[in-house]
Amino acid sequence: MRVSVALFTADLRVHDNPVLRAALREAERVVPLFVVDTGISRTGFAVPNRAAFLADSLADLDTALRARGGRLVVRTGDVVEETCRVAAETGAGTVHVAGGASRYAVRREDRLRAALAADRRGLRVHDASVTAVPPGALVPAGKDHFAVFTPYFRRWEGFSVRGVLPAPARVPVAEVRLAGLRSAEVHSAGLPRAESLAPGPVSPGLPVGGESDGRRRLRSWLAGPLARYADLHDDLAADATSRLSPYLHFGCLSPVELLDRVRAHGGPGAHAFVRQLAWRDFHHQVLAARPDAARHDYRPRHDRWRRNAEEIRAWQEGRTGYPVVDAAMRQLRYEGWMPGRARLLTASFLTKTLCADWRVGAGYFLELLVDGDIANNQLNWQWMAGTGTDTRPNRVLNPLVQARRFDPGGEYVRRWLPEPH
Repeated sequence: MRVSVALFTADLRVHDNPVLRAALREAERVVPLFVVDTGISRTGFAVPNRAAFLADSLADLDTALRARGGRLVVRTGDVVEETCRVAAETGAGTVHVAGGASRYAVRREDRLRAALAADRRGLRVHDASVTAVPPGALVPAGKDHFAVFTPYFRRWEGFSVRGVLPAPARVPVAEVRLAGLRSAEVHSAGLPRAESLAPGPVSPGLPVGGESDGRRRLRSWLAGPLARYADLHDDLAADATSRLSPYLHFGCLSPVELLDRVRAHGGPGAHAFVRQLAWRDFHHQVLAARPDAARHDYRPRHDRWRRNAEEIRAWQEGRTGYPVVDAAMRQLRYEGWMPGRARLLTASFLTKTLCADWRVGAGYFLELLVDGDIANNQLNWQWMAGTGTDTRPNRVLNPLVQARRFDPGGEYVRRWLPEPH
């Protein structure tokens, strides 16, 4: 009996999942596997908000698999060691996994490929799973990536994206023994709880994770708000963005399916939203080609950053005295999320007004953002700081002008700063 392992990483869904579909197509039985990666915990990337969303998402994925006759197998430890152990235990010939763009993800793939090959097993990496267009699929002549968004977007719009895959009707699962896994944690309930993944307080307004909630939000978004997205996505008071980014980050929603459904909707709102999906792919292809951009200036400007601890603390706590900046930072603390316009103006204030290092702001965002994504977070911060891909590195977003333009009635500020100001 042929067995394959479907290793879930940033693709926690059953709809339009190339990893799961390929594993099912190749073998009579599969092992849907998720490894709670202790390596990520050591990097500090595992934080309470994302841990809570991850726990929700794993529970929802397990429910979806059980409805199809399967279940999610969860292990804790080193991803390579635990995956190889499960593959050996079940006699799996191949492991399927979604391709990643970060240095950590690429190294994980390389280690896993070598370890499986040493045991005469194979690894198949599926690129169009985390992004709509794989990071290396579009390159300019003589270069390894696009450094400017506009020419990338022109090519991206014409790219032939793969078709949307249906959710499988059945997921027959290979037996996985619970004994003999000395270095693995076998969860008694089968699934980890948020506090075991990253202990600590969670933002009170954090959204519920999982594919089911993501698909409900998508249906609601397509049914109405998308039509006005082009006009309202920067309007802070309108709260008119999709709020789908956490579901994309964890792969609860497929970027390919999302692109397909938004394009089918059509209209100015759809076109504006498609452009945002392209920005997401753009940042992933930059990071894939320049992994150092997660920590180092993509385009060094030799800036002399200031580090005033009290100013930085006031920015973090929403006490700068600039109401729109403070409102946005209060929203971040309460919801673990902010709309794109708020992210840009708070980043501009920290880097251009306070002259603080973009890494300070990017790190704080990653402590709280439920959609905290290395590619998008770090490269958006660099874009605003003038060290990234922006062709206008001296761009400054004046917080007073931003407030007049995007919160003219002060509704957003009053929502998050109820005290007099």
